[in-house]
Amino acid sequence: MAVTPRTIAILGGTGKEGKGLAYRWLKAGHTVIIGSRSIEKAQTASVELSSLFSHVVPVTANTNDHAADSAEIVVLTVPYEVHIPMLESIKNQVQGKIFIDVTVPLVPPKVTKVQIPSDGSAGLEAKKILGENVEVVSAFQNIAYEHLLNDEEVTCDVLVCGGTKPARATVLELVADAGLQGWDAGPLENSIVAEGLTSILIGLNKQFGTTNAGIKITGITR
Repeated sequence: MAVTPRTIAILGGTGKEGKGLAYRWLKAGHTVIIGSRSIEKAQTASVELSSLFSHVVPVTANTNDHAADSAEIVVLTVPYEVHIPMLESIKNQVQGKIFIDVTVPLVPPKVTKVQIPSDGSAGLEAKKILGENVEVVSAFQNIAYEHLLNDEEVTCDVLVCGGTKPARATVLELVADAGLQGWDAGPLENSIVAEGLTSILIGLNKQFGTTNAGIKITGITR
C-alpha cells in the first residue's frame, strides 16, 4: 500500500518512544519534526536519527510549540508527570489537528500498578484540555520502543482509541507505516485499557527479565 506522506511533530521526541516512532516513520517516507523543551536536545536527537540512514531524511528539530504549529499530525510522548502542563502549553497549536497521545499514567515507583486519572484516562484528560476541535487519538502505549530503532519485526499489536472513525483510520495508516499491526479499538473512553495494560506488561517484563512483553489480538483473520 502506498504511503500518504505527512508532516508529523513528535513532542518529547528526544526519548526512546519518540525516536523509535520517528525512525519508523522516516523509513516510511514521512517528514518528522522532533520537539523538545530544549532546542539543543531536539537538534541532538534529529542528528542521531539522521545518522541511522545512508541517505538524507526529512527530520528537523524545534521547540515543542513550534513543532506542533508546523505539523499536520502531533504526537505526544512524555512522562505522565508533565502531561497536563505540556497539553496546556501547546493547546493553541494543535487546534483542528489529529493529536496522538502515547502517554501512560505511570506513577513511579509503583509503575506496575495501574493508575486511573480523575478524568478516566490520560487520553480523556488530553481531550478535556485540548477541546472538541482536536481529534485526540490514543495509541502506541504497549510497544517496547527500544525495538523500533532496529529493523526487526515488532510482534505487539497497537490499540487505537478515540477521535472520529476517519481520524482513527489515519492513525491506523501510521501504525501500518511503522511496520505494526493496529486495531480500531473504539472511542476514547476505551483508552484506559491500553494505558493500564502498560503497567501489567512492565510487571511481566520484570518477572521474566525481558523487554518484549506485548499484546496480540487473536481469533481475527489478519
